[in-house]
Amino acid sequence: MTNLLLRNVRPYGGTNSDLLIRDGRIAGIGRFEAEPGMAAEDGNGAIAVPGLIDAHTHLDKTTWGMPWHENNRRAVLRERIDFERENRTAIGIDPHRQSMRHAIGLAAHGATHIRSHVDIDPVHRLAIVDGVMETREKLKGIIDIEIVAFPQSGVMVMPGTLELLDEALSQGCEVLGGIDPCGIDRDPKGQLDAIFALALKHQCPIDIHLHETGDLGAFTMELMFERIRANGMQGKVAISHAFALGMNDYLRVGQLIEQIAELDVAILTTGAPSATVPSIMRLKQAGIRVGAGCDGIRDTWGPWGQPDMLDRAKIVGMKNGLRSDIELEHVLHIVSQGGADVMRLEGYGLAEGCKADLTLLTGETIAHAVVDVAPRPLVVKGGRVTARNGHAVVEMP
Repeated sequence: MTNLLLRNVRPYGGTNSDLLIRDGRIAGIGRFEAEPGMAAEDGNGAIAVPGLIDAHTHLDKTTWGMPWHENNRRAVLRERIDFERENRTAIGIDPHRQSMRHAIGLAAHGATHIRSHVDIDPVHRLAIVDGVMETREKLKGIIDIEIVAFPQSGVMVMPGTLELLDEALSQGCEVLGGIDPCGIDRDPKGQLDAIFALALKHQCPIDIHLHETGDLGAFTMELMFERIRANGMQGKVAISHAFALGMNDYLRVGQLIEQIAELDVAILTTGAPSATVPSIMRLKQAGIRVGAGCDGIRDTWGPWGQPDMLDRAKIVGMKNGLRSDIELEHVLHIVSQGGADVMRLEGYGLAEGCKADLTLLTGETIAHAVVDVAPRPLVVKGGRVTARNGHAVVEMP
């Protein structure tokens, strides 16, 4: 933790002010003189916002910095999963090195927190988790990483996976994941009963990938709602992707949204261009916690993506058909405060007393900053400068 005087910035695009940071927290907003021995930085009138948050990503998967991976496979979910599981070692995807590259890229572009789903299966067991945990330790003070124990290949169809998830949660994974109880496991009752029982055992939250669309996805959501009620897990479950909320049935989606709001289920979106996605503005109107993430970037699944939450904000905004300034401000919200709400981060924000985790944005307004996606002039984590002009203070391996 350090002390810092950040001069000449505009919190949330408002009045030009200074931020006084002591012991890694915001001690004051106004006009100040640097205290003896205190470092000072000039923000040059940039917009100050809390650190960006990638609340749905896969740090262990990227081929960033590696030779180009030629992808000639069909875009079928099960085939992508199986290929990656069976070939990632031969391709050379070292989970520690690659997660370092991904996480440092996010930090360079203004992120201060990450929720990463990390693959667990009987082939690799906990080796991939171990690699990302090493990254988490090495990047302390640069970016915080929350790990989801993620059964990418399924639970019921991959015997031994449930026991590995149990072990991973005992060893420091904070969140329990799941994936398509119908589409992947073909046993929604079996998977969901097992996942909820394990979460109750470890008293941890759940974050389930739900790629299932239309009525199938709605059916799975309703099974989740039943278990949330039965187990008293209101406010402790998130649904990632939630493609079923993008189906062309306004009333059916409305019924699902009512239950999501009632049970305080969080939604995480990536604005996937090739899929139906939830309307972030409709979810906002319902008071639902919504975060966003860059998902996988440049991996065996596909060549797209950047380790940059403003780039993802632009994708989410375009996918949702958003144009007005107030809508673009909400897009910035879901890649910052929205992610903090989903992850239940304490001390997040720009108010006095909040942790000094923030980034500067260029632009006349927040909407302008979202559209421009320019390099972040300065990123601060716990009062320490961690990146300048799009470059982190630590080098990628």
